[in-house]
Amino acid sequence: MKILSIDTSTKSFSLVVTDGEKVLAQKDIVLEKVLSDSIIPAIDKILSQAKVLLPKLDGFCVGLGPGSFTSLRVGLSTIKGLAFALKKPVVGISSLDGLAMNVKEDADILTVVDAKRNLFYTCFYQKKGIALKRKSKYLLLSADEVLKVMKPGMILVGDGVGLLQDKIARESGVVLADPDNWYPKAENLALLSLERFKKKDFDNISTLVPLYLYPEDCQVQK
Repeated sequence: MKILSIDTSTKSFSLVVTDGEKVLAQKDIVLEKVLSDSIIPAIDKILSQAKVLLPKLDGFCVGLGPGSFTSLRVGLSTIKGLAFALKKPVVGISSLDGLAMNVKEDADILTVVDAKRNLFYTCFYQKKGIALKRKSKYLLLSADEVLKVMKPGMILVGDGVGLLQDKIARESGVVLADPDNWYPKAENLALLSLERFKKKDFDNISTLVPLYLYPEDCQVQK
């Protein structure tokens, strides 16, 4: 089952082509914004590296955010357009779920992603092996709120870690993920979506939308 997965929620534009659990080709590209003139060439290149023709894909997986509003819209609209044209299924996965999967050990995890305005996209998880269990809603918290909900032994992952690390007391007992793991990886989205593809639990491309946590009247362009 050959799947193209992408995540455009952060400045790290991540793409992967997988066949089941096997990675055929993957790439992470740092861009301030993912725009339509950059996303299609990147998809063409990753498919070429994977030696997979676009019509031969069995489906698509896309990160739904939360994250950069402009980039999320471009990413999702591109995948929906390809899926519609090729009559292929789509599975949408929260980018925070994919981010939590960057933590390889069994742990309690808190995602901390910069949402601007001194706010952070957060969610609590428990991870055992490759099984990831979400323990909260997707949240939009202030820096002070994030500091209050941290617990000893918890692993913090996301680009918000860099913004908060000077405020986190050494005696807090939390573990800060390595900067190499601060951004969602499409490879993890593909892994999370695999069971849904097997069960044919697809999303409706006409109603699939990005995951926004900001109220509509105060969304900022990032």
